Amino acid sequence: MSLEEPEPDAPAPVEEQSPDELAELLGDQVIGREEHLNAPGYVIRPDAVQDVLSTLKNEAGYDHLSCVTAQEYEDRYESIYHLKKFDDPTQEVSVVVPADRENPVSESAEPVFRTADWHEREAYDLVGIDYDDHPDLRRILLPESWQGHPLAKDYDQDRPQVVPLRENANPLQEDHRGEDDTDTMFLNIGPHHPATHGVLHLKTTLDGEQVADVESDIGYLHRCEEQICQNGTYRHQIMPYPDRWDYISAGLLNEWAYARAAEDMADIEVPEYAQVIRTMGAELCRIAAHMLAVGTFALDVYGDFTAIFMYAIRDREKVQNILEDLTGQRLMFNYFRLGGVVWDLPEPREEFFEKTRDFLEDLPEALEEYHDLISGNEILQMRTIDTGVLPPEVAKSYGATGPVARGSGIDYDLRRDDPYGYYDELDWDVVTEDGCDNYSRLLVRLREVEESAKIIEQCIDLLEDWPEEDRTIQANVPRTLKPDDDTEIYRAVEGAKGELGIYMRSDGTDKPARFKIRSPCFSNLQTLPEMAEGEYVPDLVAALGSLDIVLGEVDR
Repeated sequence: MSLEEPEPDAPAPVEEQSPDELAELLGDQVIGREEHLNAPGYVIRPDAVQDVLSTLKNEAGYDHLSCVTAQEYEDRYESIYHLKKFDDPTQEVSVVVPADRENPVSESAEPVFRTADWHEREAYDLVGIDYDDHPDLRRILLPESWQGHPLAKDYDQDRPQVVPLRENANPLQEDHRGEDDTDTMFLNIGPHHPATHGVLHLKTTLDGEQVADVESDIGYLHRCEEQICQNGTYRHQIMPYPDRWDYISAGLLNEWAYARAAEDMADIEVPEYAQVIRTMGAELCRIAAHMLAVGTFALDVYGDFTAIFMYAIRDREKVQNILEDLTGQRLMFNYFRLGGVVWDLPEPREEFFEKTRDFLEDLPEALEEYHDLISGNEILQMRTIDTGVLPPEVAKSYGATGPVARGSGIDYDLRRDDPYGYYDELDWDVVTEDGCDNYSRLLVRLREVEESAKIIEQCIDLLEDWPEEDRTIQANVPRTLKPDDDTEIYRAVEGAKGELGIYMRSDGTDKPARFKIRSPCFSNLQTLPEMAEGEYVPDLVAALGSLDIVLGEVDR
């Protein structure tokens, strides 16, 4: 399904409504009320999903379906649609949809929000809820021949996953021409790693030389990260895992997503000094992530390994050296703790500050090189300007965030719009570009490196002058955390690739009853068919590279 035209009834900005006003707006479609920690919850009938979400989107301005969660209780199944506003993400609402225990069927939200397509397929795949009116309800992370739903309570982990060979037969069978005698051709791109930022399979249909359709086949790197976190304790055992979602560069950003959700759930206040350190470390990770994104994008578009890719890796290594001094690790940092960070800045502090300042002083000259080599390169401009076009309303419907959304002119950044850490105390700007194409997404990342450098420099100034007696790196956190039974929360941070969110529900124990990761790459990758339709195969590869996905975070 393609969204060729922007929605004619795109919602205008609306003033914030109280929970009671929203309940009155939804009327008798609401059959119950819940209170999640940061959003009112409305329980609705499973056959009213589209009506309720349409009302909230078009009449109340909730135009961002941020997260979809599914879970099983003893007496029911449940889907939760977490809505925000792109204009003000602090305005949030949860739509709770219970489904029958014996026959879990719920209406699909896909006709209202395209991003629900993949999210509901995942809920069907892992939990077992059926969604009426879904355009393509089938497994998304596991093979079609998989037996059972891994997050269901009755799932038998010892059941052999053995199926006859015919269940996995080649879907193309022998070469043949379609009944309508068309000139379309099916082309497998992958599954392979080097050109796709992880193990990805693109099922591509070509009409002549142009892409008529493309389907992302994911799940090759699915590692049950959510289930692993559900088996870990809040206080000690979950924090090492976020580093492994986007395993290549966004470790501290991932850790912050979990820390923010758990700290809000347990009402933990992080010391100001630790917030400055977190902010500095997160922006160092953002620069490292964008350096890799820029280098691999140039590699994807015109195969430049020796110059541009290695230049980007050179500067990324400088960041990694600083992060290694700070955390002791280069990728799997495990540096954040609930309530703060694990230790203070390395001694002697002056050497750490000098090393970081030296990197920041060299960065403008390095960025000029990148603009000369990449954004100013005529070949790259021909390949990327006006290709991979993603209109803003289409991007919003797919839940695109981060540089993908900001490259389509969507002025949305959680660091500013839903402040956390020390961001609201610092001077920096949100970067947007209006081109909506592959080139715009490249420019956003290059310009965001400059903004991250401004943030880091301000953090260094603060940390240098911080009184020694006030350098508190951790709050006083209980050794065992046991949030109240049925406490529910969704919290997100601005990762390098977009909105990285965590939904958690507690059951009164020291482990979460449900842990859901809202991956920005998962939502952003859904936009690929919109960007690639009508383009040539090389433009499809460029569009994929411009999304800057990491399959470890897509599949989790």
